[in-house]
Amino acid sequence: MARDRSPKCKQCRREGMKLFLKGERCLTEKCAIERRSYPPGEHGRGRIKQSEYLLQLREKQKARRYYGLLEKQFRTYYSKATKGSGITGENLLRMLETRLDNVVYRLGFAASRAQSRQLVRHGHFHVNGRRVNIPSYQVKPDDVITVSAGSAAQQVIRDATDLTASVAPWLQADHDGLTGKILKWPERSEIDTPVQESLIVELYSK
Repeated sequence: MARDRSPKCKQCRREGMKLFLKGERCLTEKCAIERRSYPPGEHGRGRIKQSEYLLQLREKQKARRYYGLLEKQFRTYYSKATKGSGITGENLLRMLETRLDNVVYRLGFAASRAQSRQLVRHGHFHVNGRRVNIPSYQVKPDDVITVSAGSAAQQVIRDATDLTASVAPWLQADHDGLTGKILKWPERSEIDTPVQESLIVELYSK
């Protein structure tokens, strides 16, 4: 399984905003953005020459890091988004949002997407009663997500729910019973991903 092992806090500093890649740490004063809000590296505090390409690239990198994907995986999602009906950028975000690892995180069952990915890979979740250990599994409306009976990660999951302030409106979560349901496909207005997807489309359309 390919993974991006680069330092998470440096990724946030590179994008100039919190991507919430380290769970609870991102909510404390230890967050790298709070302590060093400039980009990492020797020239982090230097003047950066802005360009149209740079803006597009940064949006793509931000989205890729936000969802924890490698370049090849992200490009595959974009390719699928272009073949679907509707607006390409919205199709892309909808597919990324309905990945199982992201849904588990959105339901509040994990403190970060990295933790969610690990929990899914270790088989701690069922979808419609079937064990699914593929983080990229695409959920759909009316799917029910439950924690595996007797899962050793139940306490970890319950601790994560304590950090959850709210759940996305297209999801329904029962934190006491550790179950969740997909109510509908997410609309763009219901996706709070801090990216301008139109810039990503412009970048890949060149």
